[in-house]
Amino acid sequence: MPRHKTGTALRNARHRRIRQKVVGTSERPRLAVFRSLKHLYAQLIDDSNGTTLTSASSLDTEVRTQINSKPKTDISKMVGTITARRAVEKGVTAVVFDRGGYKYHGRIKAMADAAREGGLSF
Repeated sequence: MPRHKTGTALRNARHRRIRQKVVGTSERPRLAVFRSLKHLYAQLIDDSNGTTLTSASSLDTEVRTQINSKPKTDISKMVGTITARRAVEKGVTAVVFDRGGYKYHGRIKAMADAAREGGLSF
């Protein structure tokens, strides 16, 4: 009987593969995304210093007050906009995108497009 890897195991393998190539620096930090079933989290990480510059999630108060049973992709767009705004306030305009092993569609794509519209380039 063959043993198949679960979706989580496959995502973790993709994530490890991506992280070997994607590294954030102080000039160009890494925009890391984590997606759970209910929420979306984004961080700007400087891997050379091991610090998080800024973060945003669907749990932030400015997002939670606007949710009102909106679709998850709309919430992801809000998180992308907030992430971009906070990054520009810190003086960051160029980032390296780390999709976290997730496929680039749906909520991940919506968040990335909103971050680009907000002023981040990647």
